[in-house]
Amino acid sequence: MASGTLSLWLLVAVACGLDRLVGDPHRLLHPVQVMGAVIAGLRSGAERWAGDHAGRLHLAGGLITLVLVGGSAAAGACLEALARRWPLLGIPLLLIGLGSALAGRSLEQAVQAVLTALEGHGSGRLEEARRRLAWIVGRDVEGLEENGILRALAETAAENGVDGLFGPLFWMLVGAVVGGVGGPGPLSLAWAYKASSTLDSMLGYRRGRLRWLGTAGARLDDLLTWLPCRLVALSLPPLAGADLVGSWRSFRRALREGAPDPSPNAGVSQAAYALAAGVRLGGVNHYGGIAKAKPVLAADCAGADREGVERILSLSRRLELCWLAVGLLVCAALVALSPPWGRPYQ
Repeated sequence: MASGTLSLWLLVAVACGLDRLVGDPHRLLHPVQVMGAVIAGLRSGAERWAGDHAGRLHLAGGLITLVLVGGSAAAGACLEALARRWPLLGIPLLLIGLGSALAGRSLEQAVQAVLTALEGHGSGRLEEARRRLAWIVGRDVEGLEENGILRALAETAAENGVDGLFGPLFWMLVGAVVGGVGGPGPLSLAWAYKASSTLDSMLGYRRGRLRWLGTAGARLDDLLTWLPCRLVALSLPPLAGADLVGSWRSFRRALREGAPDPSPNAGVSQAAYALAAGVRLGGVNHYGGIAKAKPVLAADCAGADREGVERILSLSRRLELCWLAVGLLVCAALVALSPPWGRPYQ
């Protein structure tokens, strides 16, 4: 176990560095694109078979979830097996796969692109900022003024910090532990998580046939994100300078303020970042022309500005390093307490 667990942690750490240095090359096929294509094909067949029958749509959604999540986990397991058998070929592919499951750099680049547009001059700067913002948010961006754009940026950086970075990183670190004793490894668990997240983003809507077809994927994504989200809420306050008592109070406040959000995780994630960065988030957003009021988070703080958005991004970078350090300590402790079994990745 000693060699296997620590080797797997090292692969996860290198993948995090690869994500931060390279991000997602636009000209390469991304695993999420493959997942999206599979979902689209399965959805088309499911709707032809199920029609508007709620029971059949529920069943079809469950089968789509089983096929996509199970297939993604199996694909990750195959690459892990390849890395054990032929390390010179398999380990680089494994690192690329792990890096593809993380969205730290790509999220930061997308947010910075909007901030850069806002720094421009002339009447077109807001229009360019709205255009870039539309690539990363689901709300209507038409007519948003600068303060609305900045709030949207802060909220997406906070929410996707969990969905795009800490959710998959958590399952990678779990995979480093259980993979060292013959269980599923970090890529298998990370790709399973990304599959559930992709299902939720494509099918997890409460309208039309998706009300039934997307239920299984959305519920699985909620379940797999629940613990990483709360660990983020628990570990952010110390990075913001809070002491032990203050950190616990901030964690409880994030749970309380995020609870009214329809998502069991998005509200908590945004509240945790809002409190840690000292930025007021929430309020009325428009989706498809329909106004929806979201809970106001950190109401005693100032509204989102450029510095607040930058603080949220900085907190994510620092928290990623902290999670890796804690993961190393956990792996080292388990190694010290356990007999040396399992196959190393070397």
